[in-house]
Amino acid sequence: MDHFLYQQKNEFFAQVPGKMEEICREELSELGAKNIRIAYRGIYFEADQHTLYKINYTSRLISRVLAPLISFSCYNGDDLKRNAKKIRWEKIFSVDQTFAITSSVTKSQITNSLFASQALKDGIADYFRKVSNGKRPDVNTVNPDVRFNLFVEKDKAILSIDTSGESLHKRGYRLLAGEAPMQETLAAAIIRLSRWNGEIPLLDCMCGSGTILCEALMHYCKIPAQKLRTNFGFFYLPDFDKKIWTNVKKDADEKIRPLPKGLINGSDKSQKILQVAKDNLSRLPFSENISLACRPFQHIDKFENGILITNPPYGIRLGEKEEVQNLYKELGDFLKQKCNGTSAFIYTGDPSLRKSIGLKTTQRIPLVNGKLEGVLMHIDSYEGTKRKHFREEFSNN
Repeated sequence: MDHFLYQQKNEFFAQVPGKMEEICREELSELGAKNIRIAYRGIYFEADQHTLYKINYTSRLISRVLAPLISFSCYNGDDLKRNAKKIRWEKIFSVDQTFAITSSVTKSQITNSLFASQALKDGIADYFRKVSNGKRPDVNTVNPDVRFNLFVEKDKAILSIDTSGESLHKRGYRLLAGEAPMQETLAAAIIRLSRWNGEIPLLDCMCGSGTILCEALMHYCKIPAQKLRTNFGFFYLPDFDKKIWTNVKKDADEKIRPLPKGLINGSDKSQKILQVAKDNLSRLPFSENISLACRPFQHIDKFENGILITNPPYGIRLGEKEEVQNLYKELGDFLKQKCNGTSAFIYTGDPSLRKSIGLKTTQRIPLVNGKLEGVLMHIDSYEGTKRKHFREEFSNN
């Protein structure tokens, strides 16, 4: 097979987090994607090489980008093995490199995704044995050189190469996490939905391991989401152009700007978890200009005329429902009494806790965090106060 599907149509498929199809569509359009079509938990789009590389390097919201190689009728494992042998795999990776396969099957005569992956793996192994004197590449499910995606729906299969490699929510800064960490793509989505642009200060008053702070830093400083990543799946595309990639990376990196002190602020009641946030932030440039305080939000004197973005505990590991409800009530009191002129964006994994805050929500936006169906609550505490820069309590820490 001389030309793969993605080469014929320049069409790719972006996997996106749940409930984020529309916001991801907007981002893909901004990054240069064309002919965008939303599907369930995904988006079809067209892109040239420059745009494909740019999306993988700078997108803050999507999970991964798949480049379709072939599609074929598929009724059983033999169909998978036979079609796998039609691809000249040595154009993509060598017998000395490792690979992994992620499969999903729906409404298909093949009912087991692990069986589908195994059949495809056998077909790839048989091909390499034939052309490489009996040698075949190894499977590595944890950290492979190249990843493939197999999607079987009804009796049709689409085999793709994952141009991202590791999922794009993994930025590389979070080596440690708290008990119920927010996914990086979700934190980035909330910052985008808040429309925070750095003109007013931002506070996460229950910052935990610092994911919201890290994403706010990268957003303001225009740090590419994958600045810390060294390996992408598109490196293994047969038409990969290193010169184009070098230019894409250079153009994006040149837009990075420093962070003013006191603009991004975080606090948490636990010194131990605050140290985790510091460690995660330390992997990003300009993190020394983020103000961190070991302090429960109940002890913050005031935070006026800013943006508050936070992900409070919601009871999965906290235990007592009553305790969590009381925490949300105290957060509502804090917003009402100490956050004049501030817009709050509060994400919770338990939408019923909205009532405990006791404040009217301007917006309620359903968003998924991993497997958790949560909601983002937008609460305004303007009371007619003109916004101004906040430079008091946190800038001195």
